[in-house]
Amino acid sequence: MQPFTTLTGVAAPLPQVNVDTDMIIPKQFLKTIKRTGLKDALFFESRTNPDGSTNPDFVLNRPAYQHAKILVTGANFGCGSSREHAPWALLDFGIRCIIAPSYADIFFNNCFKNGILPIILPQSDVDKLMDDAQRGANAVVTIDLEKQEITGPDGGRIAFDVDPFRKQCLLNGWDDIGLTLRNEKDITQFETIRKHSQPWL
Repeated sequence: MQPFTTLTGVAAPLPQVNVDTDMIIPKQFLKTIKRTGLKDALFFESRTNPDGSTNPDFVLNRPAYQHAKILVTGANFGCGSSREHAPWALLDFGIRCIIAPSYADIFFNNCFKNGILPIILPQSDVDKLMDDAQRGANAVVTIDLEKQEITGPDGGRIAFDVDPFRKQCLLNGWDDIGLTLRNEKDITQFETIRKHSQPWL
């Protein structure tokens, strides 16, 4: 997993509550178990018209936000089914940080496990960042995970909280497998001893 230390990029505004995982990535794109190649499926039904053409009005289709790294959105983001493809699609598009007043629990956990930082802020702070994000290509925001601080386009700073364990995992790029491999020496030693003491296994 790619470490998350400091992120600077355009913030895209999505002022909508209860964005569910089917909106983030529709069910027809769940056939793959690969984490790549999903960026075109992200918000597919919002980004495309019924005839398959691109919807120029959707925020991520607008030129200023086509390379956004941060998403500012409404409450209960990621609700619905517990599909891990949702953070995969966001990450494949380039989104590494989401800012919202609240999230669905499973989606929130899946973000951390895939290298995305989901920040929870009071509605007043989200409203301020949403307003900043409306600036288009000038909506450049910096996220400093070590300092737990967001710097807006005007230089204003907003502090945020994050679980210390999850923070260390992101800073070091540790997913569940990475955490396990930190104990590789002990695991190898255990398996060697067991092989000799219980060869029938």
